[in-house]
Amino acid sequence: MTALLEVRNLRLSYPSRGWRSKTPEVLRGVSLEIAPGDTLGLVGESGSGKTTLGRAILGLATPTAGTITFDGRDITHLGPKQRRSLARDIQVVFQDPYTSLNPTLTIADILAEPLIAQGTDPAEARTSVGRLLDQVGMPVDALHRYPREFSGGQRQRVAIARALALEPRLIVCDEPVSALDLSTQARVLDLLIDIQRRTGVAYLFITHDLAVVRHVSHRIAVMYRGELVETGDTAAVTTSPSNDYTRNLLLASPTADPDRQRERREARRLARSAAASA
Repeated sequence: MTALLEVRNLRLSYPSRGWRSKTPEVLRGVSLEIAPGDTLGLVGESGSGKTTLGRAILGLATPTAGTITFDGRDITHLGPKQRRSLARDIQVVFQDPYTSLNPTLTIADILAEPLIAQGTDPAEARTSVGRLLDQVGMPVDALHRYPREFSGGQRQRVAIARALALEPRLIVCDEPVSALDLSTQARVLDLLIDIQRRTGVAYLFITHDLAVVRHVSHRIAVMYRGELVETGDTAAVTTSPSNDYTRNLLLASPTADPDRQRERREARRLARSAAASA
């Protein structure tokens, strides 16, 4: 199957402060691809470069080398007008549902905004927002309320509805459940899976938690210090990882079983000791 998104040898550096400072390279030759209707889980610790990669795909960070191709089209260095046009196909769900929604707008205005920005008649856009709420399991009477009137999980459902407004082919999900409690996380993840089954949308699911990404991903890519250290099918990566860093991430994933959690802590301690003495 032809890839929907292809990233090839992507490098990205942020300007350093001071003329003597080295320019830090955040992405170091990253290559990956996502097929239509699939989910690629991108996993790594804070500072690994995973969010920077998502920002580069969205046009919010400028690569210094390499290419990003969407549906056969090079989108690495699009201008603002071309990038706005591409928003119909690529959308994003941010991490924090408390700050990603404009607190001064009603839910109806929030959902209509991307449609109007793409040239849809305002009256027509506002008739479409009820359908969007229904897609994410929110009541229609939510349209005339404000984000502050909802829980974190409900706000994230609104953020997902906003991302779906333009019927995109790819959604970049940047830590979309990390700010939510465990039970709400599960409901939002199930919602994302259900939406994918109904619409065929592809996801780049960025997270630090292998336990979360295992629930939603077809494939997993593990990032460490700006490089991909392991990629593969979800079952293979999460049950028999080949890289030490991936194994440590698995050991760091929380579990409800206190005995199993104790075993994981001890395994991590022994792994650190072995690495320090090597």
